[in-house]
Amino acid sequence: MVRHFVEMLVAMVVGMVLLDPVWGLVVASDVLARGDVAALVMATDMTAGMSLWLWFRRHPWREVVGMAAAMYAPYLVLLGPFWAGWVSASALLVAGHVLMLPAMALVMWRHRP
Repeated sequence: MVRHFVEMLVAMVVGMVLLDPVWGLVVASDVLARGDVAALVMATDMTAGMSLWLWFRRHPWREVVGMAAAMYAPYLVLLGPFWAGWVSASALLVAGHVLMLPAMALVMWRHRP
């Protein structure tokens, strides 16, 4: 499970590095500067990289969907407090990343062989 977790982290970083420049070409920079948009774009980048790696490794689609949900769930939970002004943009990004890790571990544990 640890090796799989590390593979997912590497795939997420690769997704961010490769896809981040693309967003700058297709979305206005003032939109990307918003904390909520930045969080969801980053989650999308990481999910794309991770999903492609899971697909390459021939994981079932239900596992891919479960991991994708684990990537977005923390941000979706935190968006309400962010929009209410209770959480800053930097706290949204940091907390989303931190909460993503146990969410991913839970999905991996649930689908372990």
